[in-house]
Amino acid sequence: SSQTTKSKTPNSPPVCANVGKIDNLEGKQTVIKNLYEKFFKRAFPLTVEKLGTVYTPVECVDFILHSVDEVLQSEFGAALTQENVHVLDPFTGTGTFITRLLQSGLIRPEDMVRKYRHDIHANELVLLAYYIADVNIESVFQEVCPQPEYLPYDGICLTDTFQLGENSDDDIFKHFFRQNSEAVEAQRRTPIRVIIGNPPYSVGQKSANDNAQNQSYPILDQRIAETYVAASTATSTKGLYDSYIRAYRWATDRLSPEDGGVVAFISNGAWIDGNSHDGFRASFEKEFDKIYVFNLRGNQRTSGELSRKEGGKIFGSGSRTPIAITLLVRYPEGRRLDQCQIFYHDIGDYLSREEKLRKITQAQSYRGLDWTHITPNEKHDWINQRDGLFDALLPLAPEKKFDAKAKSVFSTYSLGIATGRDAWAYAYAKSALSQNVSRMVEAYNSELERLKGLSEPPADIDSWVNNDAKVISWNRNLKELLVKKRSMLFDTAYIVPSVYRPFCKQFMYFEKDFNAMQYLQKKLFPTPHHKNLVICVSGLGGTKDFCTLIADMVSDLNNLHSGTQCFPLYWYEEKKG
Repeated sequence: SSQTTKSKTPNSPPVCANVGKIDNLEGKQTVIKNLYEKFFKRAFPLTVEKLGTVYTPVECVDFILHSVDEVLQSEFGAALTQENVHVLDPFTGTGTFITRLLQSGLIRPEDMVRKYRHDIHANELVLLAYYIADVNIESVFQEVCPQPEYLPYDGICLTDTFQLGENSDDDIFKHFFRQNSEAVEAQRRTPIRVIIGNPPYSVGQKSANDNAQNQSYPILDQRIAETYVAASTATSTKGLYDSYIRAYRWATDRLSPEDGGVVAFISNGAWIDGNSHDGFRASFEKEFDKIYVFNLRGNQRTSGELSRKEGGKIFGSGSRTPIAITLLVRYPEGRRLDQCQIFYHDIGDYLSREEKLRKITQAQSYRGLDWTHITPNEKHDWINQRDGLFDALLPLAPEKKFDAKAKSVFSTYSLGIATGRDAWAYAYAKSALSQNVSRMVEAYNSELERLKGLSEPPADIDSWVNNDAKVISWNRNLKELLVKKRSMLFDTAYIVPSVYRPFCKQFMYFEKDFNAMQYLQKKLFPTPHHKNLVICVSGLGGTKDFCTLIADMVSDLNNLHSGTQCFPLYWYEEKKG
């Protein structure tokens, strides 16, 4: 509206001047990306958390595009410029991958209009990003291929990519944008040969009060269960439902089996050597013929010398996880290889973000790198492979808890307690803890009375409840308790001493409704009067050095890193009868 335009006018000249001074297309894309990302983080932090919104450096985008084109030429005798080589960016953001494709020179001038109108597709879930991407792509097209008349871009869809594999009736935009729905259906019918992009990385949320939990996708998650989870030996497979893992599963299933194709993502790189990702890697070995993994490192969930070796973060402050560019090549049916060929390149130690981006630019594509051929072991380790000697050692924990025949040092163990609301459940002083817990219990019971006063239950309990984090801390367990209309009681008998962090004792409210997960801690320490000793060790898959402590009280899950495991001297059982 004119009113909206007027309100923006004071801030517009500096932005326009900034973009206007840039005389190259790459620079303009970088400015658009940075402007949008900074705005989005400040304006919609919960959306960023829910969707895992991080935008890709142009250097990485260009590397991926040139690599894909060269893979198409060498493996399929095709190219991005050819007719019916359909390209999809399923998480387009501001459209950087598509705009750089148009600017790259990889599409011949005589093919540009046809590719733009028919062969290049993009999806975006966030409405603001969708509009920016649409305008961005259209303006770049006009810049690189001037037309006498304005030519709109019809290849972008406002949709949740993961939802495309679910029941089509669940499309959240279907009933509001008919033209968009037709574009979505047309895209569904299109045989996709190339899938490129930067998948969302989010899993879960920091607090249930934010009401920013990730969407569920039953059909997609079932495919993950049938493949990545089924092939895994890990005890915890929650990470296999991370959004970026879902993106790989969705993209793998979306490629045309008759034609084969390429998936090229820049994503969280934790899967490369994560213990819980063994099934993920095993599935890649079955489902693709050639794999190129360019490890950009940057894991800042480490510390000390290891953190310095990991080097700068490719996404700057946008992500603390390790990052990798992955090229997945699948041949058409009839040409599939008996064994997948895997190639790996590590960008190197102690490199700053700028040095990494410079290396990526110098390489230009995957052909500019020296690759190490990898042969996975039987455990589907690709790097840092286990030698098998570890399996001959006596395990600490049994495969099945309380198994008298277990050939392990301990017959049971428990993870440390996860309260899900540490700020409420822990305190150095008993009086402060009592005050916090009683205040939250009172707030919960107040919500319960409000619920009981309704003639019918609310359609969405998440948005109905009071989500003020200063009043109450919600999680799934507490909302289920509310739906069941069960009240809570505060009792000082549940206040117990605990080890919150190494050499840091605090009082904790040890009550099942107030704690997200107690695991078997109640069997180890039923009350403060029941004595016990536990050996606490750091959890599996940690990036920090192994460590251990001994404790004589309840231990927090994050007492030691990666999920504290507690091995007890003995456990208590309730008397029956």
